[in-house]
Amino acid sequence: MKRLALTTFLALATPAFAAEPVTIWRDPGCGCCDAYAEYLRNEGFEVTVIDDRNFDRRSVEMGVPERGIGCHLAMIDGYVVSGLVPSEIIERLLEERPAITGITLPGMPGNAPGMAAAKTGTLRTYAFGPEGVAVFSDE
Repeated sequence: MKRLALTTFLALATPAFAAEPVTIWRDPGCGCCDAYAEYLRNEGFEVTVIDDRNFDRRSVEMGVPERGIGCHLAMIDGYVVSGLVPSEIIERLLEERPAITGITLPGMPGNAPGMAAAKTGTLRTYAFGPEGVAVFSDE
């Protein structure tokens, strides 16, 4: 009985998208990408990192607008995620499942996960896909 209670507690205490596999393509040696991968692992995601000097070209091939490229590229459950997108925004994307190709947090904002110890201030994340580009999150 104690084992069942512990198992139930652990299941309820785990993030909704725990162990969701994420593949990240990044420029070799990028420290913020390593920190971001570790951040996602700490948030319950299963992360694989692939060194790719041409991740920016791969990003455009996968639909990321050229002006919207982040510091790395990720795939998660069929969506493209570009840049240092906070886990709660990824979880919202996976929960809502909009008809888009993916989301991006362009550049390397200093207050984003992987760049700062904790997110501070506002981060604007964009959705992109066949219908164009629009703000997905401004939080």
